[in-house]
Amino acid sequence: MARESSIDLLSAEDKSWLDKRFMDQGFCGYEEIANILQERGYNVSKSSVHRYGQKVEQKLAAVQASTQAAMMIADAAPDDSDMRSSAVLSLVQTELFNALIALQESENPDADPADRIMLMAKAGKGIAEISKASVNQKKWESEVKERVQAAAKEVDKIVKKSGLSKETANEIRKQILGITS
Repeated sequence: MARESSIDLLSAEDKSWLDKRFMDQGFCGYEEIANILQERGYNVSKSSVHRYGQKVEQKLAAVQASTQAAMMIADAAPDDSDMRSSAVLSLVQTELFNALIALQESENPDADPADRIMLMAKAGKGIAEISKASVNQKKWESEVKERVQAAAKEVDKIVKKSGLSKETANEIRKQILGITS
């Protein structure tokens, strides 16, 4: 087992300060940071601060890359009806269900019943959370559909009042609502 890093020994407050320092001032000044932490009573070297800083910087870069990729995907393939979320929820729900079935069918004589109960409880909780997310997603989808239908009715009213042609009304629906009748 690896030896605990001197950074791992920092109090939550000092670790939070260190993370904030990296975010605010960039990943530099390791010697100064080590000196400040030493003044606070920690036995921290510049190298350990640097190693920790590199890990934080890599994690931050990974999160930024994931966020940027998600934004690019969202821009390239808009999902106003949130079908991707629905698909992901369905996939996770299916995998949790399959894992639960496999766990129930497992006949490992060495399996600790308490461990099985814990795993079943975790799977059950996961399924409940996914089900709740699915219900919320469907509720949101229904609300969006209602707003779109209400907007389409408003377009019809405007068309009748102003004497616009059916083709013009369809073009308005297409441009504003993303639908056609």
